[in-house]
Amino acid sequence: MSAVAAIVCGVDEAGRGPLAGPVYAAAVVLGHCVRIRDLADSKLLTAEARESVRACIERRAVAWAVASASVEEIDRMNVLQATLLAMRRAVQRLACTPTQVLVDGLHCPALDCPVRPVVRGDATVKEISAASILAKTSRDRYMVELDSVYPQYGFARHKGYSTPGHLAALRRYGACPHHRQSFAPVREVLYSLF
Repeated sequence: MSAVAAIVCGVDEAGRGPLAGPVYAAAVVLGHCVRIRDLADSKLLTAEARESVRACIERRAVAWAVASASVEEIDRMNVLQATLLAMRRAVQRLACTPTQVLVDGLHCPALDCPVRPVVRGDATVKEISAASILAKTSRDRYMVELDSVYPQYGFARHKGYSTPGHLAALRRYGACPHHRQSFAPVREVLYSLF
């Protein structure tokens, strides 16, 4: 009787820290035969390199999925719980059912299969590195689209992070519907208007 091959899924998120936009998560199953050149933690790659590697992941992965949790969900349940929700959604959208899920960091979503956190997994586990790239590029694309609707905030440049330019725009224009009202810098701007 032959043993069933393990289906290992890597999961990572993008966008926990910004003041605006959803949090994204990706789940990737590569399979042990799949090799992807330049696969690395998304933070170590340029935007152009991430997009190039993303295209390769999409072509060669056994399965992949991206999901998000909205600003409303972040504000209602807190960013950690919203991140875990996005991770769960991503895994549930996979075309196959993993036998093990490896999650970057310390916190894991509740799933119907074994789940294990891997600290610095985005640098050491190829499936998590791939998930990191898909989550980051998906969120960045969303923020570039958002910039075309709200150009005054500069979302295409800073992707919603609390840069000096973003904070100055918040003070000047107030918050838009895509800002996270539960985050202190946004909350301070909102309360200063009353």
